[in-house]
Amino acid sequence: MRRTIVVPPLDEEDPNLVARREFLKGALRCCLLPALASPWLVACGGGSDYAVVAPTPRLASVNNFRDVAGADDQDAYRTTSGKKLRRGVIYRSNVLTLSPSDLAILNTLGIVADYDLRTPTEIAKTPDVVPQGAIYSNINILGSANIPTPTSTSVAETVALMELQYQLMITDVGVRSRLAQLFQALATTDGAQLYHCTSGKDRTGWATAVLLSLVGVSQDVVMQDYMLTNTYSAASIQASYQAVEAAYGQAYADIYIPSQEVEECFLNAALDQVSTSYGSMSNYITDGLGLDLVTQLQLRIKLLG
Repeated sequence: MRRTIVVPPLDEEDPNLVARREFLKGALRCCLLPALASPWLVACGGGSDYAVVAPTPRLASVNNFRDVAGADDQDAYRTTSGKKLRRGVIYRSNVLTLSPSDLAILNTLGIVADYDLRTPTEIAKTPDVVPQGAIYSNINILGSANIPTPTSTSVAETVALMELQYQLMITDVGVRSRLAQLFQALATTDGAQLYHCTSGKDRTGWATAVLLSLVGVSQDVVMQDYMLTNTYSAASIQASYQAVEAAYGQAYADIYIPSQEVEECFLNAALDQVSTSYGSMSNYITDGLGLDLVTQLQLRIKLLG
């Protein structure tokens, strides 16, 4: 008898348990922004692209907290033309269940805005611990009171359901509108900023893929950054699997676990839908999200200097 399970939707983590890849490329024609005033600013290289920022701290209580531009200066992401992204400007994360010690660390980063991409039900269940000095905003990307709860009877079905949810982030007009709201806020707010969902992998993962694409990062690097969730969140993913296995058996856990991870096929499903619906990432950003050239330039300035 086949066992049916509820597949946690985008980013929900059970507490108990090459045309389609074309990316927007644009030359930046502007002067450098002032360097960030932050305790993590450690040096200003005379001939470097931007001020050197200390490695992004790893947080024990928020395991998928990362700098959108890369973990440290040596491994900072670059555009296809070789331009290094500016770190210490935009962060991505899972839900901010910050311990006191991790909150103290986050308070040193000068974060002025916390964009929570979750639904009201998720927020009520696990409210953010907001960094000192940050303004909290909820941008409910899915637009619903709660996240959908599809069911699955096989690993293949779970994977297919995840791919479908990624495609819906492209085709749903409301999702596109709210993603645009996030990017407009990131573009027009001064200071370091952070956005997150529950697990920091699906809504946050797609938003990051779009942002990195907009500034000219290669497809390979975009995918590399996306897949890092499986590294950063490895311990919690394994714990979730073991909890489900103990409660319901290995077969059940095997069906469940793909929804807790990221897979290349999930992101590729969104990229394929971009190609089908808009022809290119550039068209998706301009026409699908409705981001004008000024907003796009503002985002490039923030991340490229």
